[in-house]
Amino acid sequence: MSRNIVFYMHVHQPARVQPYSVFETGVRHDYFSQYDSASHTNNETIFRKVAQKSYWPMTRKLIELLDRHPEFTCNLSITGTFIEQCERWDVELLRQFQRLVATGRVEIIGETYHHSLAFFYSRLEFERQVLMHRDKIRQVFGVRPTVFRNTELSYNDELGAWAESAGYKGILAEG
Repeated sequence: MSRNIVFYMHVHQPARVQPYSVFETGVRHDYFSQYDSASHTNNETIFRKVAQKSYWPMTRKLIELLDRHPEFTCNLSITGTFIEQCERWDVELLRQFQRLVATGRVEIIGETYHHSLAFFYSRLEFERQVLMHRDKIRQVFGVRPTVFRNTELSYNDELGAWAESAGYKGILAEG
């Protein structure tokens, strides 16, 4: 008897919001400033640090596994916010992910663009984000996802019905 194991990884890098008080509402709109000395947050610095410690070693290991084991396949769920940060701060890392997908043995999973829980609050916003993600994946990787995952693998039967009606062949969910 043969068994298949589906290896799936989620790739997401959130943008950190700078400290922002209610009194600044309507006055300041630089929510994601590049540097805030009070909180020591800098989205570029954090992205580059995580890329060196996590994303680069992971992609190198996946390439090694793909080269050594022709039967090896995996799935990646890559958010739009991660792709945007790659485009801004590490285009070569994005090319590394493109190399992986180009092998034909690394499948991209569909999801919301911003890794949001919009499905449970606004169906219109949810569908907008899913289409935005699908378009970005097609633009960057030249593929269209056929399997869907909701943020944090949250699921209900309504989401399953939506995924089926949207043309997805499968959906990932928490156990």
